Amino acid sequence: MKTTTASAVRQFPCEKCPLQEFAHFQRHEKDELEFLSGFKTGELVADAGTTFLVEGANSAHLFTVLSGWAFRYKTLEDGRRQILNYVLPGDLIGLQGSLMKEMQHSIEAMSPVILCVFQRDKLPNLFRTFPSLAYDITWLASREEQMLDEILLSVGRRTALERAAYLFAFIFQRAKSVGMVKDDKLFVPLKQQHVADTLGLSIVHTNKTLKKLAARGALRWVDRGCEVLDEAVLLDISGWQGLPKVPRPFI
Repeated sequence: MKTTTASAVRQFPCEKCPLQEFAHFQRHEKDELEFLSGFKTGELVADAGTTFLVEGANSAHLFTVLSGWAFRYKTLEDGRRQILNYVLPGDLIGLQGSLMKEMQHSIEAMSPVILCVFQRDKLPNLFRTFPSLAYDITWLASREEQMLDEILLSVGRRTALERAAYLFAFIFQRAKSVGMVKDDKLFVPLKQQHVADTLGLSIVHTNKTLKKLAARGALRWVDRGCEVLDEAVLLDISGWQGLPKVPRPFI
């Protein structure tokens, strides 16, 4: 049974947030950390396979991913699923449900996930009191839009092989920025069905495409997931220039 566990006990206080150790993230000022510490109500732990935000639901919280993997998706009435993006540490989620009063997508954990929980009704105070943090939230929303633009371009115009190469290069670079790449290799806890639902391909077409990437030494399938082996090959096949190397905020 997939579960979520909420706790008001803070194993990771904002002042000692493990995300701050990554150079990719901007540092918070002392007064910002004090405000965020009051904004945060606790932590939520979700097991792999748990849908912790549901399309159509009214979310009373915002979340920052502290650790783990998840994905955002929408479904049609007949159950067909489109994965919109992947969620990694440092990502802010639930903003749409907080501002629009209803989630327009769902989020499922691919691995055990730890989330920092923020109370939605305190969001107006953040905008009034800390315009710098309000700007950060706007920046994060704009960044998500930018990523979705690139994903839509990939699904609409790249070949199947280019799409798959782009997807794994994209995931690799995002994971690398938060210390998830070890010895230039990355383990991603996803199945081929996840890839098919992201790329808009049948599972048969996806399997054939991924075999081509494996034959080029770009990745290999292992127990419970995929190991990305060669970022350069993926970038070359996809024709993608990579993510911009700019510092980014987090809440």
